Amino acid sequence: MSLTITKSILVLTTIFSLIQSPISATTPHVINFRSPNLYPESVSYDPTAQHFIVGSLRHPTILSISDAGVVNTLVSDQSLPANSTFLGVTADVTHNRLLAVVYSHSDPSNCALAAYNLRPPHNRLFLTTLHDPASIIFAPGANDVTLDFSGNAFVTNSASNLIWKVDLEGKASVLSESKTFTKTPVPDSPYSLCGLNGIVYCSKGYLLVSQTNTGNLYKVDYEDGTTRRIQLNRELIAPDGIALRSDGVLLVVSPYKLYFIKSDDSWSSGVVYDETTLDEEKLPTSVTVGAEDRVYVLNGHVKEGVLGNGQRDDFSILEVRSEDESGEEAIWVYVLIGFGLLYFLVWRFQMRQLYTNMNKKIA
Repeated sequence: MSLTITKSILVLTTIFSLIQSPISATTPHVINFRSPNLYPESVSYDPTAQHFIVGSLRHPTILSISDAGVVNTLVSDQSLPANSTFLGVTADVTHNRLLAVVYSHSDPSNCALAAYNLRPPHNRLFLTTLHDPASIIFAPGANDVTLDFSGNAFVTNSASNLIWKVDLEGKASVLSESKTFTKTPVPDSPYSLCGLNGIVYCSKGYLLVSQTNTGNLYKVDYEDGTTRRIQLNRELIAPDGIALRSDGVLLVVSPYKLYFIKSDDSWSSGVVYDETTLDEEKLPTSVTVGAEDRVYVLNGHVKEGVLGNGQRDDFSILEVRSEDESGEEAIWVYVLIGFGLLYFLVWRFQMRQLYTNMNKKIA
């Protein structure tokens, strides 16, 4: 009988743990971190070091943020032009580089792309100027950056609506300045000066790009720059940073929402199948994919940073989940619970029959 009791306890413990899993899964992970007047605009994830990377709108610094919120300085480049700060950042694990878009508050028309060693001592590899005469204060030219497997970087231009390509050695050229980008902005939008913004490379041979002032998404051939607008089933409001999960789901963050988008035709069209409301006061501007395909949004309070009238040292990186996907996961958990209960009842019945038969033989 002791064996029967032990097995019963084991089965009940397993079922109880399954019941608890949907409850624990509902709690999103929040990474709070502190750095004086950082105001980060972009976030990336370094899977090898297992930490997040952020830049700063106030300082020429790039920081790493651990899962526990521990802050370390990776880059503090005082040799950059005066009043330079960092916008888009991304980790190039394949080529051991850290790429960062440099914004000059003194001369917004002369932004740049900088490359640093990803591992210590993080020395600078190159600094490539990305000149844009159309750029003005509060509407920087160079904005966000992504890269392909060969080490080519692609940088969006917010003012002139073009995409630069910067090769592994730091040589820059214009990949696309398609007229497809020049759509009429949404009337009375507070983001009317913000054009092309988020950008991500897809391994199938194209780039996906967001345009903030129109709400559009674009598919751009990464070799010849051919550009097409992606047809969506609903309007996006002020899309900013974007990221791709390993299952092909596109994540688009705006100051108001995080959109979950999928496509069955290689991004000729897309379906927004879920959206999560975000805290507009914290002005989320960037999204990245961390360990286990978890989705994280950066709350950098960028509006305060841009206006220059804030003094803040607390920021956060928030895990965001799709309610639809979480619901599907919960259903599967309860299905497993059902199977577990069924197995337990059948096993109990068999053990009872066995015990009864043994008593009859003894008698």
